Amino acid sequence: MQLVSEIPQLRELRREWQVQSKVIAFVPTMGNLHQGHLNLVREAKRHADVVVVSIFVNPMQFGPDEDLDAYPRTLPNDAKLLQELGVDVLFAPKVCDMYARGLEQQTFVEVPGISYMICGASRPGHFRGVATIVCKLFNMVQPNLAFFGEKDFQQLQVIKAMVTDLSMNLKVFGVPTTRENDGLAMSSRNQYLDPAQRALAPVLYSKLQELNAAIVKGRRDYTNLVNACKTELAEQGFKPDYIEIRAADSLMPPSHEEKNLVILAAAFMGKTRLIDNIQIKL
Repeated sequence: MQLVSEIPQLRELRREWQVQSKVIAFVPTMGNLHQGHLNLVREAKRHADVVVVSIFVNPMQFGPDEDLDAYPRTLPNDAKLLQELGVDVLFAPKVCDMYARGLEQQTFVEVPGISYMICGASRPGHFRGVATIVCKLFNMVQPNLAFFGEKDFQQLQVIKAMVTDLSMNLKVFGVPTTRENDGLAMSSRNQYLDPAQRALAPVLYSKLQELNAAIVKGRRDYTNLVNACKTELAEQGFKPDYIEIRAADSLMPPSHEEKNLVILAAAFMGKTRLIDNIQIKL
């Protein structure tokens, strides 16, 4: 595995792969890798000749009171894990190279509509930061395929819309959420939880499973279902940010006839913001 931090070096490798007609898969991450990330890499390896993983903690997608400075940075261990999986290139650029003119002067990419709702309403500007950095990375790596976790379901839809809208020549894959044995969706931020909070955290997923079961059984009073779920989570010690039942394709509020749904949730356990979702096909 090659560790690359300079953009020109990455582009030179890309030219070599292009001459050799290699299929290139790309997995963008912010590092502090867990099994969820590694499953993305495994899936990428199934589809491609070359796998590139990026590690970049992107300041543009963090709000002013969020955990940019505290976000765990574990590059040596991440590199070891990726090398063991047979990744070809680990791209770990510097902030000064990614945002050479500074964040205030940076040209940005924004996907209208879908970026402003749900998680985007709670974290203004977040999806602008995501779309901008992913667009930049796509331009640098020029992959044929890109892999993202379905845990960040809205992010995945934003990226798919950007790829379509900007006529990018690549295919985006969503990979199912990787969970701990107790159901908690794997996340780098889970390590912020203290032992008592960690023991309670899986309740979020169990409440989404209860919502799922009610909908599959025929309940369509979505507002009542969501309000009850928020109340139950609050009683368990969570501070719900949002619980939403949406059409999976558009993320718009669904009609009662909608067959493809997604339940999206974010809730704080202490200072840690947990997100999760369940997709429903009726």
